[in-house]
Amino acid sequence: MTSTVEYNNELRTTCVHLQSNQQLITDAPTDNMGKGEAFSPTDLVATALASCMLTVMGIKANQLDINLGGTKALVEKKMVSNPRRIQQVNVSITFPENSWPENIQKSLQNVAVNCPVAKSLHTDIKQNVQFNF
Repeated sequence: MTSTVEYNNELRTTCVHLQSNQQLITDAPTDNMGKGEAFSPTDLVATALASCMLTVMGIKANQLDINLGGTKALVEKKMVSNPRRIQQVNVSITFPENSWPENIQKSLQNVAVNCPVAKSLHTDIKQNVQFNF
């Protein structure tokens, strides 16, 4: 088991990660009858993509003995209707100042775009990833 999710009414859920007991709340977005006071489930999908990319790049960075500390990703999710779904996720990854050679940069890019979440999303979801070294 990975987690539990409880519906709390008013289009809100509480999610609990069973191993760590960490919790997060989701709300429906304001454009879909919700309060928009927390991540929506589709926000989590888009955010998971960026988080996964940073995580696998961190693993690669450890293998290469480089420091990715301070690397940030900006995430944008675009929705469409009929059926309501994620159409596109834009991820812009900005690295702190570095002098990494091109082969290191390419290696980081390659592991990012091939992360487990990227490979798990439906091919209809366009993934635009920008790397700012």
